[in-house]
Amino acid sequence: MTPEQYCQEKAARSGSSFYYSFLFLPPEQRRAITALYAFCREVDDVVDECHDAGVARIKLDWWRGEIEATFRGHAQHPVTQALSPAISHFGLALEPFTEIVDGMEMDLRQERYPDFKALQLYCYRVASVVGHLSASIFGYQDHRTLKYAHDLGMAFQLTNIIRDIGEDARRGRLYLPLDELGRFSVDPQDIAGGRNSDNFARLMGFQIERALGYYARALATLPAVDRKAQRPGIIMAAIYRTLLDKIGRDAGQVLTRRVSLTPMRKLWIAWKTWARN
Repeated sequence: MTPEQYCQEKAARSGSSFYYSFLFLPPEQRRAITALYAFCREVDDVVDECHDAGVARIKLDWWRGEIEATFRGHAQHPVTQALSPAISHFGLALEPFTEIVDGMEMDLRQERYPDFKALQLYCYRVASVVGHLSASIFGYQDHRTLKYAHDLGMAFQLTNIIRDIGEDARRGRLYLPLDELGRFSVDPQDIAGGRNSDNFARLMGFQIERALGYYARALATLPAVDRKAQRPGIIMAAIYRTLLDKIGRDAGQVLTRRVSLTPMRKLWIAWKTWARN
């Protein structure tokens, strides 16, 4: 199996909506963004699948060393071997990759966030930084596109938090700001126990509106000159906003199951959005 095949399999096996936004890209961009996604999956899996925090930190430190070695031309892992040509061709910097690893490590030492400001750093590291790298791979002419990429990354991560709230709670993690739970009179134990309520529905409505606000700001910020190049992000926004609509019709469902769209529906949204933009 080649490094590119490894990354392709990693992306396809995840079932992520991001996979559908890659399908229409030219081969070189598709290989680069797939390798970037595979890198994010690898470091995220360290935290999700390793039950010993000490071992997880050792593995994340290994990934820090591996990405630094990749920038020196000594990649060992299939993912970093696939990333190497993308780093060179698209002029990607080292710091964003280490920021992503730092963001994943936050899950090992922080299970609660007192307010949205505290949560923003986490979202920035695990999502907005990825948005910046993705924008570089897709190509841009106007520097304002990086602001678009930042806000779109925030929107994606907030959507993930909403979608995964029940699953995360069962792992002992809660990404909804504690002051907002208090404002809507929702007990964290009720979320962990999968107990729905009118207060929870109102809390989720607030979270969905904030995520939608980030989507709206991102798309309003995207300069016209870069809109065509940045179509993969626009596709993802269309898929994720459709997912938010589905969650919004019955917010309590996220407490007990992972809400998703069918692969066929994702593909239809991707094709329709690509053709329209």
